[in-house]
Amino acid sequence: MIMTSIKEQAAISRLLSFLQDWDNAGKVSRSHILNSFIETNQGKTAPELEQEFSQGASLFLVRLTTWLRLTYMTGSCLEKLLRAIGIFLSSVNSNRYLIEFLEVGGVLTLLEILGLEKIKEEDKKESIKLLQVIANSGRKYKELICENYGVRSIAECLAKSKSEETQEEAQVLLDSLVHGNPKYQNQVYKGLIALLPSASPKAQQLSLQTLRTAQSIVGTTHPSIVDCVLNVLCTMHLEVQYEAIELIKDLVNYEVCTALLQGLVHLLIPSVKTNKLQPKILNDSTVLQHTANLPVFLQQAAAAKAIGVLARANTSLAEEMLHLRVVHSLMAAMGNTDHSNSQRQASLTLEYFVQLFPLVEEHVRRSMGQKLYELFLSSSKSRLPGAPQPGFPCSCPQNNPEDLYMKIDSIQADILAANKVNVTKGERGVKGPGGEVQPAPRLRLISLSPALHFSGLSFSGRRLYLGLHDQEQLDHFTHPQADIEKKE
Repeated sequence: MIMTSIKEQAAISRLLSFLQDWDNAGKVSRSHILNSFIETNQGKTAPELEQEFSQGASLFLVRLTTWLRLTYMTGSCLEKLLRAIGIFLSSVNSNRYLIEFLEVGGVLTLLEILGLEKIKEEDKKESIKLLQVIANSGRKYKELICENYGVRSIAECLAKSKSEETQEEAQVLLDSLVHGNPKYQNQVYKGLIALLPSASPKAQQLSLQTLRTAQSIVGTTHPSIVDCVLNVLCTMHLEVQYEAIELIKDLVNYEVCTALLQGLVHLLIPSVKTNKLQPKILNDSTVLQHTANLPVFLQQAAAAKAIGVLARANTSLAEEMLHLRVVHSLMAAMGNTDHSNSQRQASLTLEYFVQLFPLVEEHVRRSMGQKLYELFLSSSKSRLPGAPQPGFPCSCPQNNPEDLYMKIDSIQADILAANKVNVTKGERGVKGPGGEVQPAPRLRLISLSPALHFSGLSFSGRRLYLGLHDQEQLDHFTHPQADIEKKE
């Protein structure tokens, strides 16, 4: 008992001496103390910390939090100070330390650090990491962060930060706040939407990624999300465009589907004047005009690409876009000689519609004319498996539609831009005698797999919409061998 008492007294004496050294130390000495503490105690559990400090670890924690509140605006040793506090908060069985930190306004201090312009990015990153530790401790702590305008502070930090590491940590925190936080999940969701117009491409990319998760959790869409996502398509950064299209693929499953499709089709014909005939020597004003129109043309190309992605993923969406005159708009985009990528993406997407809908092929061929249409026809390599093949014969060398922009002249571009094609939903048909497309008053969905079994072809259950006048015509497609025998 006497030996135990002596050991305890020695431990208490060491603790008091340590605390006295901290209290009397200046900035330099405290920095050394923090370095030693971080190196010695990283990864320790709460009981181990208590043993290290003779059951008085909280006495050192309160000194750290007090110094934080006094000096966080100046940034003095801020990163080391936050890492030291993090050792306490992230330790196993650290609920006691967490409560002590929150009781002295720890959350507000951390959030204020994020909004200070003079604070280093490394300091803000450490502050966000501490907020992650707090948020991951439970629902009530997530609510506490949100109640103190945490979503706004974190979102602003993500938008304004110059460090990608800090931005990524902010994204992780927002993702944590949207999970298991039903009271404030809509607030996080709206905050992510507000980030989409950000001038930072990294912020746009990260917010789009997190929005996909948040959207599935929230379940309903905010009306402003359509315009915000469509506006992102004018970006020059392909990684941002990719995330935007991925989010669009998710959003078509919600009530904003129609508005989203309308917006995409509308973007195919931007409200700017394109220069069909360029002067031999481009003057400065022309260059400036191209620069001013570039975001709109980038948006046009991205919209054409997104429409192709949606149509290939879901035939029903392709049919709905037919009703929105998507074929007319795609052909108009193909005539934009001021931006080759718009022509490429529109050509590739139009090719799919031509392959999928025979009547579209007929209208496009008539509008383009034989020569231009032959240039447009793709090679057999780019045909989609199971898609209807256009029946118009072509004697020209095989071309890829994405190379069309390199082959057409200004007159052909004008033909595309001024096209009057009007193919709407339901205007589909089948090839009749002589290769003519016969309109169908009624649509019937059939499977082609049994019909093609005799020729050894397999379409893996792929389905195709055909318009049929009567049962005899149906038999012509499903029993071709019987027709041949009848003729013989």
